[in-house]
Amino acid sequence: MTYFIATVLSKGKKEDYGYYAETKKEAHYLAKIKFSGIIIKVAESEPPLEEKFKQFKASLTKNMRKKKIKQDALIASTRQLAVMTNAGIPINDSIKEIARSASDNSLKDIFLSIADDINSGHSLSHAMGNYRFELGNLTLAMIELGEKTGNVADALYSLSNMLEEIRANVIKFKKAMAYPRNVMIAMAIAFTILISYVVPKFKAIFEQLHAELPLPTIILLKLEYIFNNFGPYVLAALFISFMIFRFMINNYRNVRYNFHKFLLKIYLIKNIIMYATLSRFTLVFAELIRAGIPIAEALDTSISMVDNLPLKDKLSSVRATVEKGGNLHNGLKETDLFENMIIQMVSAGESSGQLDSMMQKVAEYYKMKFDAIIDGLAEAVEPIMLIIIASMVLLLALGIFLPMWNLGQAVNGSH
Repeated sequence: MTYFIATVLSKGKKEDYGYYAETKKEAHYLAKIKFSGIIIKVAESEPPLEEKFKQFKASLTKNMRKKKIKQDALIASTRQLAVMTNAGIPINDSIKEIARSASDNSLKDIFLSIADDINSGHSLSHAMGNYRFELGNLTLAMIELGEKTGNVADALYSLSNMLEEIRANVIKFKKAMAYPRNVMIAMAIAFTILISYVVPKFKAIFEQLHAELPLPTIILLKLEYIFNNFGPYVLAALFISFMIFRFMINNYRNVRYNFHKFLLKIYLIKNIIMYATLSRFTLVFAELIRAGIPIAEALDTSISMVDNLPLKDKLSSVRATVEKGGNLHNGLKETDLFENMIIQMVSAGESSGQLDSMMQKVAEYYKMKFDAIIDGLAEAVEPIMLIIIASMVLLLALGIFLPMWNLGQAVNGSH
């Protein structure tokens, strides 16, 4: 981006305004729509020191500030945009109006930037593509669907319904995890207090006895030593490691791929990711097919909204199979992601020419599977929670009482 200064004559006074643009042509265009008055000249210039510092700060904290828009705000804005578009209001005017009334500052900035891009001649999907992280892949996929079918309003209505459904699942997930989370936090606090204040008192007793300590006690004393002497350093190291890991995931595809692959091997998490991905994929694909989009294009758009890289690569092979002239059900079968029942349903849909309605049923099936996982999440987490709590209690009990029990036996034996 290049820094420009526009000299504007307004109400008999000349004023200079600084701003960024890609090219001089774009700078002239932006000056006309941004500033009221007569544009005398637009010239490239060196940014002032304050502006340079601002840009440096923005660049330095870009990843830290990068966050998704609040889901409630996005849903409300999407539904509002659908209503205004359906009423025949130009998309650019609609987006500007939503930006003005938005309470979420992140959404306001993004929508104003999108409106500027549309004014520059870009499509809505291209303008929103610059904010893929903030808006989400599903939003971009549905906007592309609206542009391809020529009915953006319907696509926006469908998008808002999908976002509301996802939000409901997130709320259910948080409610299901509330009790296990609170129990684990309470146990962690209790364990920390015991390590900090109780174990040191027993440590002094054990040192006076000069007795041979059992393994649980040694582990407990080592934890106490590390926690009380290097606690802040351990926390700092964990935080730095987390930030480095996050940076590598965001910037290196092979690291992100291996991390996503690892997640697909973890108990419970693998099912949540798998069925959430298949639910969204089949839902968007069914909408595209129903709208008359060719299968290859529909697959391309649906796959673009998949976040998990190993799953994305497997689903991409379906598109390759279809492009080579193969059947959709064969491509889905080769991925090993879909049950035989689903393959047969898709095959029947292809044979009867009712692939759209059959894919709708497949989407409903995966939605049902995903909802069942979320509903049973609390029960599924309980065994893990019990194992962790039992391990902590056992370590504390054995670590403290075994040496005392051995000491009691030694005293009794001496008599």
